[in-house]
Amino acid sequence: MDALKETLQWFANNMFNEVAILIGLIVLVGLWLQHKKVEEIVAGAMRATIGIYILQAGISVFVAGLSAFQTILASAFGLDPPKATGSLDNFLKAQGGTIAMVITVAFLVHVLAVKLLHLKYVYLTGHLMFWMSFVVVAALVTSWASLTQLQLVLIGSAIVATYWTVQPMYMANKMRRVTGSDEWGYAHTSSSNCYLAAAAGKYVGDPEKDDAEKVKLPARLSIFKDINVATGLVISAIMLGAMAFADNAVRVAQAAAYDPDVNPWVWGVIQSLKFAAGIAILLFGVRMFLAEVVPAFKGISDRVIPGARPALDCPTVFPGAPSSVMIGFLSATAMFLVLMAFFAAIDWIVIVPPMIMLFFPGGAAGVFGNKHGGWKAAILGGAITGAFLAIGQAVTWTLLSGTAPELATLADPDWYVMSWIIMFIHHPLAWATFEEAFVTVFGWLTVAAVLIGGTIAGRHGLARRHPTPKAPAPQDRVPVAV
Repeated sequence: MDALKETLQWFANNMFNEVAILIGLIVLVGLWLQHKKVEEIVAGAMRATIGIYILQAGISVFVAGLSAFQTILASAFGLDPPKATGSLDNFLKAQGGTIAMVITVAFLVHVLAVKLLHLKYVYLTGHLMFWMSFVVVAALVTSWASLTQLQLVLIGSAIVATYWTVQPMYMANKMRRVTGSDEWGYAHTSSSNCYLAAAAGKYVGDPEKDDAEKVKLPARLSIFKDINVATGLVISAIMLGAMAFADNAVRVAQAAAYDPDVNPWVWGVIQSLKFAAGIAILLFGVRMFLAEVVPAFKGISDRVIPGARPALDCPTVFPGAPSSVMIGFLSATAMFLVLMAFFAAIDWIVIVPPMIMLFFPGGAAGVFGNKHGGWKAAILGGAITGAFLAIGQAVTWTLLSGTAPELATLADPDWYVMSWIIMFIHHPLAWATFEEAFVTVFGWLTVAAVLIGGTIAGRHGLARRHPTPKAPAPQDRVPVAV
């Protein structure tokens, strides 16, 4: 039993928690199954792995800017995080082995389900495999503290494997509209807000006439057509505006941590421009690894899991719609700040804005919204995300306060939905205040909408395998880095 635990934990730590290695090995196997030359196999695997590391390097660059922005905003609003009896670190020390086993067992169950049920998508977003497993285990321990490790692994693996299997399926129809093809699916824990953005988006605008990527700007604003310039200018304006209301000691401390000789206001501009640079690096890395993993996966879909496609991380929808990403991010941030101020006014729990989560799920919702209803829907998608995160944080921190409350501040929308479902099943609404009961019902309505959408997609043959569709027009495909 100990040997099995160690083996499962090794795979979790060295494969699923290292997504670049996982993707590189998948490309290697896929090219080998296609009988490519050795040099082509090695080169393809290396390019895919390096592409992931470039993507992660870009994330590291702009996450530093987001973290600084988050600190400045917290000071500007005078926020202090709430107290809790448990902590993420302590929970991970106690249940880290359980989480690792859940990841590995769940992935095996997921792959078998895709193969035996003739489904379509293999979930390959490695770091979210870890986090969703973490969320499910935390919710199970919160609800049923008496569960043994074996029970946690069996129940947790079943829940997580079901999520990984179903989530790309109900997003299939929406994802097809976004990418213009069926080459890969959507595998990210922002599926609930993205689905809602797409479903509601068609009622607020015209995706052709109001396309955010084709909006004509006055000559004096033509500078904003360059997404790198636009990002740098917009984020700089927001950062400097927040700094104007932040405590001077916080401004000085943040700048000094970067360089003691740099003026705090200059530091603010530097962080904003680094944010823009990080986005550019991220998009390059996405294009690079997509150019390898999509064609290489054909070997696996032909020989191992016939007809299957890879389901990949949310930045894979960013390259073709950078303006939509920024609209979604800014709208999500604005909505979160409005609700944060409202919660403070009614003396409800207030938590620091999660800038990383506002960017990725918010940006993705902007893309899905724009493709279904233009720039108005992109704004709506961001607003849905901001509301999801603000309400979700406030409720879920309280629910997880005895286990891993920080999960509430790190969460994507699907994390909340999964934890609410598990806790609701344990004791329907008995744990809830009025506000928490309201949000739980909201979560259930979200799940119902997602399942109905998945059913509709299945009836149209979008959730199951079918012959490879006709290649999309060149302008609809994700550009490939050279």
